[in-house]
Amino acid sequence: MTDYRIDDLARAAGTTTRNVRAYQDRGLLPPPRREGRVGLYDDGHLARLRLIASMLNRGYNTAQIAELISAWEQSKDITDVLGVEQAVTSPWTEESPITIETAAVREMLGNPELYDRIVETGIITPDSTDATKSVITSPQLVNVFLELMSFGFTPAKAIELNGQIAPAIDAIARQMVEAAAELLFAEHGDTWVPEGDELAPIAETLQRMRAAAMTSLQVNFAHAMEKNVEAVLGEHIHRVMTLGTAVADDGAA
Repeated sequence: MTDYRIDDLARAAGTTTRNVRAYQDRGLLPPPRREGRVGLYDDGHLARLRLIASMLNRGYNTAQIAELISAWEQSKDITDVLGVEQAVTSPWTEESPITIETAAVREMLGNPELYDRIVETGIITPDSTDATKSVITSPQLVNVFLELMSFGFTPAKAIELNGQIAPAIDAIARQMVEAAAELLFAEHGDTWVPEGDELAPIAETLQRMRAAAMTSLQVNFAHAMEKNVEAVLGEHIHRVMTLGTAVADDGAA
């Protein structure tokens, strides 16, 4: 279980410390654990913040969210509730955001316009507390960009490639999630929400589904890469051989 100070929690959740305090004051977020004068938050708080963000994006206001959460918690154990929230909303990677000087990012990209483009991807975001800094939300993807650039890709091409891949991955993820939801709702009904003794098993089931989805994606992608590498190299060799034959024929003529 990770401990977060309020600044770290806000950064990990993609929000501000002001919002964290506001949600806590309104009863949307449980209070932190106290160690002396320091308040420490955990993964349950991070899951709750992601749930709040998800509901805000769906058009709920904070009063409605507070009412729903209060009604939910009154009939259910808060530990189980947070367990389900964490299973649904917790990140699928172990990445931790990194703060870096914005000037360094711009220098790496080489083109001022590319900073705005990479911010649009969500891989890097401006630091809400310091205008001179940026937060790398996905260090692994940034490392992939750097690796591609070491192969000869320009920063613009690396960003473009990510922009082409991301929607396809998003569509695959949507299919997987909808298939899992269809299975659960077919078993329990369209209006079902887990409660009581169902909460812990559902949280465990969701975690297992996550693991199965990741394995499925990795295995299928590996097979697809193998097939397409062979196809592309085969096409290239065929072109070279055809061109060589054409050149030889011209020479003989």
